[in-house]
Amino acid sequence: MVLFDMQQQLTLKITNNSTQQEIILTLVYAKCEHIERIELWDTLYALASDMTKPWIVGGDFNVIWDEEEKFGGLPVPLNEVDDFGQCINTFNLNDLGFKGSIFTWWNGRGEEDSIFTRLDRVLGNMELQQLFPGLEVTHLSKNCTFQEVVTENWVDDSLAGYQGSTFTIFNNKLKKLKRALSLWSKATFGDIFQKVASLEEVVLVHEAQLELNPTRMNRERLNKVQTELIRYLALEEHFWKQKAGMAWFKDGDRNTKFFHAQVNRRRKRLQLKKIQNSAGSWIEGNEQMAEEAINFFQYQFHEDVVPTSFEIIVHVPNMISVEQNQELLKQPTKEEVQ
Repeated sequence: MVLFDMQQQLTLKITNNSTQQEIILTLVYAKCEHIERIELWDTLYALASDMTKPWIVGGDFNVIWDEEEKFGGLPVPLNEVDDFGQCINTFNLNDLGFKGSIFTWWNGRGEEDSIFTRLDRVLGNMELQQLFPGLEVTHLSKNCTFQEVVTENWVDDSLAGYQGSTFTIFNNKLKKLKRALSLWSKATFGDIFQKVASLEEVVLVHEAQLELNPTRMNRERLNKVQTELIRYLALEEHFWKQKAGMAWFKDGDRNTKFFHAQVNRRRKRLQLKKIQNSAGSWIEGNEQMAEEAINFFQYQFHEDVVPTSFEIIVHVPNMISVEQNQELLKQPTKEEVQ
């Protein structure tokens, strides 16, 4: 259900047909000018004033929340940053966090003319975070063709008449999208490692040409191939990050040897070449290690025979009298239970 359809925001009420759980979704596309964004803040304030349902607010706010969210270009006026931060606090919204690059917008230029900033974000109130704990946003690659591939293969009319559960249809969509993205990756990036090696050689050639003839054209050519090399180095770094499973490694040096070593180290950790038995001797060979492992777990779960002799009880002194013991053995009455 559409609640508000305005120039800078669209607010919907989404209801889960199974659970009847309602969520309020506000999609934002803010104006570039500070004065024009005031209208957006006012409409969001009106929504927040009596909001009791889970509320998610996301989109392009065209302003940063912190100075660290911008690199390059002129500094953003502090009053714009403060206004945005104050609005978010007033609306009782929290940034849901993100995975990926901190920046969501780039002006497409290189060197000293490049500007990176975070204009897009997703916010949520406490009710939303309680409903979906651990909810997090992923910043996708800044590549329009990637989004086109995802949209084209996800919104697929060929599955409209498919008979099956919702999960089955969802799984089929994922498989279809995976195949499409694999083909797109090969067509767009090709062999990343081969591309890096060839670009490194091209950079050396252009550097030599610039040294011999330092013209503006040669400098622009060098900058172009350097930018392309940096792009593929970033792809190579991302590949090894995924391979090594190191999500904690952010904004590090482009050291692919480090990631390669991490992958090999992990593989070595997962390989068992010898184990130590209960006697302290080392055993090698897959069959011998498997036999020792079986014996170990059989011993762990083996039930030992518990002695049934109670002769030691005669040496335990009586701490209560016979009358006290009889009182303890009595069944409780209904009055005592109440």
